[in-house]
Amino acid sequence: MSPKYLVAALLAAIMAAPLPAQSVKAGIDAWQRADYPAAVAIWRPLAEKGDSDAQFNLGQAYRLGRGVTINLGAAKTWFERAASSGHLDAQTTLGLLLFQNGEQADGLKWLRMAAEQGEPRALLVYGTALYNGDAITQDRVLGYAYVSRAAAQGLAPAKETLEQLDKLMPVADRQKAVALALAKAKGAPPPSSKPEKPVRQAQAKSIPPKTVQAPAAKASPPPASGAWRIQLGAFSQRGAAEALYNRLSSKAVLSGRGPIYVAAGPVTRLQVGPFASRAAAAAACSAIGSACFPVPAK
Repeated sequence: MSPKYLVAALLAAIMAAPLPAQSVKAGIDAWQRADYPAAVAIWRPLAEKGDSDAQFNLGQAYRLGRGVTINLGAAKTWFERAASSGHLDAQTTLGLLLFQNGEQADGLKWLRMAAEQGEPRALLVYGTALYNGDAITQDRVLGYAYVSRAAAQGLAPAKETLEQLDKLMPVADRQKAVALALAKAKGAPPPSSKPEKPVRQAQAKSIPPKTVQAPAAKASPPPASGAWRIQLGAFSQRGAAEALYNRLSSKAVLSGRGPIYVAAGPVTRLQVGPFASRAAAAAACSAIGSACFPVPAK
């Protein structure tokens, strides 16, 4: 074959060959430009071939409804594929999604995997579930250890939860928990060196702290007033907080006072009030006979 025909053949082969697949990073660039359909188009073939980063990002696109219609079933499928291959963000996000949708046992399975690798959101939710015994065998020392590891990484809801636990747990139990947390932290794998996914921040913003004021229960005495409340616990699911209030609401000291469910990330704190002073709130805790402490109304 002459050189002329050889060059022609090579050009024909090059033009006929498929273009190289675009990278996950190209999809991230498109996402950051708010070109969500382009990002999804780049990630989908990569995800179908088993790329866990692409699977996670595609799951987030379905969860957030960006570039595709919101479809939590599809999001769950893609998260499961990525999580099954050890993708840390996918394990955490899938665990939170399941837990918040009432599938606590399945959610905790994934959250435990992520917590063992030191993921702070997973540490907080799994640790709180351990402390309260929500859908898992109660272990307050281990729960405190997980929450403290999340707080040590700067997660604000974890810091707040730890402050509350410090008031509830005996010093000896806290010391055991801290020692356990240090031991687990030493054995945790180092953080991933992969670039941050463009939708991880969106996941954090999906559970913003907010305060929900429930309607005051009807009572014959006039409504109480004051700038203090009592806090009766912190729970990884609101239903557990509501159940505790229902058990205690018949106490005379709570007459004329209603529950306040304070959400901080995935944790719900049960507070009841108002009370006229810190002393009155402390006296109410003593009268109730359940672990609680005074907190100022915000």
